Amino acid sequence: MALILMQLLALIGVILSLYALKVEWIKKKIKNYNPVCNINEKISCTKAFMSKYNNVAGISNAWYGIFYYLIIIALGQYNLINYIFFLALFAFLSSIYLAYISYIKLKTFCLVCSSVYVINLLLLVISAVKL
Repeated sequence: MALILMQLLALIGVILSLYALKVEWIKKKIKNYNPVCNINEKISCTKAFMSKYNNVAGISNAWYGIFYYLIIIALGQYNLINYIFFLALFAFLSSIYLAYISYIKLKTFCLVCSSVYVINLLLLVISAVKL
């Protein structure tokens, strides 16, 4: 049951990461594009997605998310909880850093980002309990 839940969470993570990638792509093409995740000045996903903190080595964090969650799904297929745990720990620590950037430095609440942070926390907790 725990493996299925982790895979479901990872699938939701893939979907959220794909949405983030879509918003980034459209926002680069259409400057006045306003996605549904933009509520107001303080609750804005594009403020986070279009910031200088949204990429590592020139690659969008959304791509890393897609790759990470697909690996979690694959590892779940083989019941490799140890690997899932260590990847989830790294993702959770990364989420703490990105949450700091979003909430403190950018002073915005990103609904998509925050959902990903919760997914990463849940993946860590479930994999730790499963160990």
